[in-house]
Amino acid sequence: MGKRKVVPIIDLFAGPGGLGEGFTSVVDSQHERHFKIALSIEKDDFAHKTLTLRNFTRQFPFKQLPAEYYDFVRGNITIDRLYSLYPKQAEEAKREAWKTTLGETSHDVVDQRIRESLNGARDFIVIGGPPCQAYSLVGRARRQQAEGLDKYDPRVYLYREYYRILAVHSPSVFIMENVKGLLSSKVDNEHIFQQLIADLENPVASYKKLHGEDNLTSDCPGYTLYSLVKKPSKVDIYDKPVFKPSDFIIHAEDYGIPQTRHRVILLGVRNDLKKQPGILQKVAEHVDIRRVLRGLPKLRSGLSKQPDGNDEWKQALRSFPKQLKEEIDEDIYTEISKTIDNITAPALGRGRMYVNGKISTGYEPDWYLDSRLDGISNHETRGHIIPDLHRYLFAACFAKLRNRSPKLADFPPSLLPAHDNVNVGVSENKFADRFRVQLYGHPSKTVTSHISKDGHYFIHPDATQSRSLTVREAARIQTFPDNYYFCGPRTSQYTQVGNAVPPLLAKQIANVVRDLLL
Repeated sequence: MGKRKVVPIIDLFAGPGGLGEGFTSVVDSQHERHFKIALSIEKDDFAHKTLTLRNFTRQFPFKQLPAEYYDFVRGNITIDRLYSLYPKQAEEAKREAWKTTLGETSHDVVDQRIRESLNGARDFIVIGGPPCQAYSLVGRARRQQAEGLDKYDPRVYLYREYYRILAVHSPSVFIMENVKGLLSSKVDNEHIFQQLIADLENPVASYKKLHGEDNLTSDCPGYTLYSLVKKPSKVDIYDKPVFKPSDFIIHAEDYGIPQTRHRVILLGVRNDLKKQPGILQKVAEHVDIRRVLRGLPKLRSGLSKQPDGNDEWKQALRSFPKQLKEEIDEDIYTEISKTIDNITAPALGRGRMYVNGKISTGYEPDWYLDSRLDGISNHETRGHIIPDLHRYLFAACFAKLRNRSPKLADFPPSLLPAHDNVNVGVSENKFADRFRVQLYGHPSKTVTSHISKDGHYFIHPDATQSRSLTVREAARIQTFPDNYYFCGPRTSQYTQVGNAVPPLLAKQIANVVRDLLL
């Protein structure tokens, strides 16, 4: 019997490793992985630490982590101690996770590192998504750039680092992910997406056009691009599939991901493979976040800029201004009053980096749960000023009764913060969902890196907790398994989660790629 084939992965702009987690979770009947991370590249220090730690866990058989890993998660040993107990696995994990900045590091250095990681493998894949802030619709609106991008912003053209690696190394397949705003982004009145497609289909020609004929020797035959959610309706004169730009948008909620995350994801197949991939299969119904959050311990919000304790927290909620009764619909004020009258502080208070206890979920338990954890990590709340607690309380009670999150115009005027952009939000309906409750009965709205800022866009639907989501709750919505530990301060943990590709979606994509190569 021949040696089993394992396909190496080069993960570019890897973040905390959401795409890689999905690919390395595809196993055969013997629980052997079909894909292996050969190299993952990330520039952010804390995301790189998370990436290295997760790569460390993959040095062990699938779902057979060492006992000391759980000791680390519980805070009983340091990460350095964990690595010292398994030096071989730690060394390999650190080799696989490379902290460097694509676009700044020498191409020769990058290429050498990739070749060493591949160790002669001819069938391999490249995955990843260049940083998307430049293309983000929300970011452009905040910068008042509805269409045109700053052509001098280096992030606009970071995708060139991606196609340069395709040109030089010629992977069998690639997956590129980015925000939906990429489709409408323009530089000098030219659509970025059209140029990106041309560059990815013919990376060698595009690279030579930029850098000259003598700078590259490559036998890469180019790529055919496919949608992961739609079959081509026709082919062009060269017998290549034809897609509309919108065909490349994946609505994650249609594929079992508990959030309305809409992203552009491109699948490129090297032309000499001459294979047409399958597509993702839709689920029968969308996933309610109640199912995903079920089984996580209840927590209270913290109090910032004042003493913080259970009694102080209850008193803060009970100080909800009674005069607002005249400004709020009667049924909503009654719900607020009932919530306050029955308020009790959760047994675990604000939570901690590790919370001991029985954990469950109402969705995909085999994916999320790890019985050996005996608890949950990254589950602690942040502090809020008392007026924000009152806003969260109002918003959650409003959402419970109206089955929608309130707009700024729905808030009683005296409960709104005194910010100029709030007044614009009320009068012009611009960023009017500044305080946004995630609704039971529906998928969450998109979890983004903005969750690291203040939590106003990610209010927990349970008014009795009166808070924003924890890192672990956001990670569950993003479909990270519970034993996926996020390193760094809490702000960075939120950013890592928000920037990631949902691993459970990545696993489905990986199954499509597996069928192409194995």
